[in-house]
Amino acid sequence: MPPPGREWWRSSVIYQIYPRSFRDLRGDGVGDLPGITKEIPALAEMAIDAVWLSPFYRSPQKDAGYDVADYCSVDPIFGTLDDFDALVARAAEYGIRVIVDLVPNHCSDQHHLFQAALAADPGSPERDMFIFRDGRGPQGELPPNNWQSHFGGPAWTRTTNPDGTPGQWYLHLFDSSQPDFNWDNPAVRTEFERILRFWLDRGVGGFRVDVAHALIKKSGLPDWGGAADGASSEGFPGSAAPMFGQAGIHDIFRSWRKLLDEYDGDRVLCAEANVDPVERITDWVRSDEMQQAFNFAYLNHPWDPAALRGIIESSLRAFDKVDAPTTWVLSNHDVVRHVSRFGLESNKLRSGDGIGPRDSQPDYLLGADRARAATMLMLGLPGGVYLYQGEELGLPDHTLMPDEFRQDPTYHRTAGVRVGRDGSRVPLPWRVSEPSFGFSSTGSSWLPQPAYWGRYSRDVEQRDPFSSLNMYRTALSRRRELGLGHGSLEWWPEHDAEGLVAFVNNNVLVAMNMGDAPVQLPELPVLATSSPSALEGTRLRPNRTVWLRLD
Repeated sequence: MPPPGREWWRSSVIYQIYPRSFRDLRGDGVGDLPGITKEIPALAEMAIDAVWLSPFYRSPQKDAGYDVADYCSVDPIFGTLDDFDALVARAAEYGIRVIVDLVPNHCSDQHHLFQAALAADPGSPERDMFIFRDGRGPQGELPPNNWQSHFGGPAWTRTTNPDGTPGQWYLHLFDSSQPDFNWDNPAVRTEFERILRFWLDRGVGGFRVDVAHALIKKSGLPDWGGAADGASSEGFPGSAAPMFGQAGIHDIFRSWRKLLDEYDGDRVLCAEANVDPVERITDWVRSDEMQQAFNFAYLNHPWDPAALRGIIESSLRAFDKVDAPTTWVLSNHDVVRHVSRFGLESNKLRSGDGIGPRDSQPDYLLGADRARAATMLMLGLPGGVYLYQGEELGLPDHTLMPDEFRQDPTYHRTAGVRVGRDGSRVPLPWRVSEPSFGFSSTGSSWLPQPAYWGRYSRDVEQRDPFSSLNMYRTALSRRRELGLGHGSLEWWPEHDAEGLVAFVNNNVLVAMNMGDAPVQLPELPVLATSSPSALEGTRLRPNRTVWLRLD
């Protein structure tokens, strides 16, 4: 075991795989576990520590697997449990851990526990596994409160009794096919401890915990927010929300940490805890709870040097107080890829929103330069890093996807007002000369790929020494070699230069120019750059990042 303060997760690089869009070996147009296993060597070339798999459990796939029907199985569209075991074994050969996505807030309405609840009477133990309530109004015709679904529309759906009469209502903070569990019920906690052990016994390296801030709801389920236009509750993710960030949630995660500590191999928990301000996130990563939590403030940072410096400072200050690593991330399956986001005049997009054909389109040349620069800055920061599949290729969102292909429930629940997340989930391009760019053995693809994506195919970028892929490989290798993840940060004294964000970590000067004019830097050995043209002599061009060795 490494000494305290040097655990692997403190400086980890974790690569998120969205299984249905990674690689399809069976030819049905949907990515699968054997496809991931085949490409483990390609991922190992990027010096990553772990892969995080978005849900692959048995599911009706109404929300791309986040509607789980059986937590201890593999959906046939992805393969079998034997395929999963083969993936874990193959990854281990390369020193890569496999982290699975746990979805404890809600399940599918097809889950056997919810089906049993629907068949049972009000007040029964079966119904107490979920959040059922009588409606308001003379005939119970109104929802129990005014909460709104995060996907749009009411957060309550009314059931129908066996005799055809209207019944109780059940809570779903997301789609109506995703009923929320009642985490005040000890039976729910016991069930999830069983699920954790099932996967730990199969060798997983830990769990990314979906919607980790929402398991416990405030007693009495009081009215709050409740936007009438069908959007998510106003103020999300503010501290007053009665469905988010309740104190009792931490007892659950303390018990999970104790359970994981029974296993060898330093297994980890990472919270998707979407709360404000950043200081509140540290409640999830105290010494007896989770090891990591996503930093949404950093994920959503604007292209503004003062704002970015403020987010970095507040993040490090907050996480240092509880001796936890800060995690940095720029893209994932729920947000617009940062190439597209940074190509907009304003990149302030709500999680779950996308860019569609009716929106202003990004400037992709600008976005690509900024994305590479932002990535290089992120990889120079101390702490853990999360990468989203395809960002190493410089992939943008598919912003012109025809509406008939969209599958995200956000799009359908808002009648297209919110375009949803499909644009960031399009299957990856592997080989330029093959159908579906090598994603599928038959050329099928569950979401359409833009015709111009051939230029981003992995085989094309492998041959280009200046490609995004090779920039990532170089920077990730240097990051590990230089120990930047375990380092510390001091702002460069000249950080007040117009547009410059610059700091020193482990004797490396990391400098990003967010301004409109070149910035003078000292003449020092160059370790890595975000693009081959980043420097004009010793002047750093706009929208570029450089790593320099301090002697």
